[in-house]
Amino acid sequence: MARNVYSVKQVNAYIKNMFAQDYMLNCIYVKGEVSNLKYHTSGHIYFSLKDESGTIACVMFAGQRGGLSFRMCEGQQVIAMGSVAVYERNGAYQLYAREIRLDGEGVLYERFQCLKQELSEMGMFAPEYKRPIPAFAKRIGVVTASTGAAVRDIMNITRRRNPYVQLVLYPAQVQGEGAKESIVRGIRLLEKAGVDVIIVGRGGGSIEDLWAFNEEEVARAIFDCRIPVISAVGHETDTTIADYVADLRAPTPSAAAELAVYEYAKLDQAMEEQKIRMRRLLLRKIQMNRMRLAEYETKLKYLHPRSMLRDYRQRSAECEEDMRLLLEGALGEAKHRFSLYVEIMKGLSPLTKLSQGYAYVETAGGQTLKSIRQIEAGDEISVYVTDGVVSAAVKEKKEEQRG
Repeated sequence: MARNVYSVKQVNAYIKNMFAQDYMLNCIYVKGEVSNLKYHTSGHIYFSLKDESGTIACVMFAGQRGGLSFRMCEGQQVIAMGSVAVYERNGAYQLYAREIRLDGEGVLYERFQCLKQELSEMGMFAPEYKRPIPAFAKRIGVVTASTGAAVRDIMNITRRRNPYVQLVLYPAQVQGEGAKESIVRGIRLLEKAGVDVIIVGRGGGSIEDLWAFNEEEVARAIFDCRIPVISAVGHETDTTIADYVADLRAPTPSAAAELAVYEYAKLDQAMEEQKIRMRRLLLRKIQMNRMRLAEYETKLKYLHPRSMLRDYRQRSAECEEDMRLLLEGALGEAKHRFSLYVEIMKGLSPLTKLSQGYAYVETAGGQTLKSIRQIEAGDEISVYVTDGVVSAAVKEKKEEQRG
């Protein structure tokens, strides 16, 4: 009879495949006592979980260390969540842990995960619903215990950063029975008081201590609040539902105060720097405008009506001088020509002829005597000479032929 013979590798691979196909083994919670614990230099953690009936080998790889919020020790009772699979090399199965919680937190952690998933599906963690934190808050509401370290840290940091900011404290119960109702009441009262921002938080603790901030009522009160809310619950490694719903998550109450309160000294320094910068820019602007004004002044002087009038006056004076010279030239020429005419007239003047020994003769009728035919013997005539008139009578006339 033929028999199927398999190698060790094939058997181990087959068993590993069977484990991989088992849904329950892919996500299983295992509770037990920690033993054979070893933190490897690579960052991996090797350990075993045991109870009164047996032991299971476990490993948490370095990439999964985010699921561990405490340092494991021998003898601790823990609940590890992960998958069971076969390591083919030696054929042994082991638990590959993804999250590890101290025993007692397991049920609460499951409730936390369920509520987180439910609220996330409802959109309460969506970034589009996050309101911005005001940069210069004047009144800050605080919902926390009145005697805890959280409120003292917030007060000290606020006083150091900006002593002019007013803190409005609602002394809430942050742990135990009635804590969630107290926190919700504090958020709503501070919202009615009209503060600028609300800090909701407390100091660190176990998951049981912080559970009030994982309640759905608190999450809805934060989501419905019209005023920006900063969640500051626990230490940096603690995360609650309130952190996911809030508009801003601060790792600690001290960090929340740093985020909510602007630093007055830094603002004062920044304003002083801006003042110096503005003064420098203003002086530069004034200098540039003065230079431009000087250019405009020069241009205005050049284009001013007074300057134009002065130019016109100078041009008019030059024209007047040109006209005077032309006129003087024309007058001089006219005088010269007149003198010539005068000399010519002098040469033609009867008086000049008279002064040279000539005489002017008129008939008795006052006509110029030019011909002997105009008179007869015995006629009266008048002879005009230089210094007077001679009256005479014609004795005789004699005609002469002149060539």
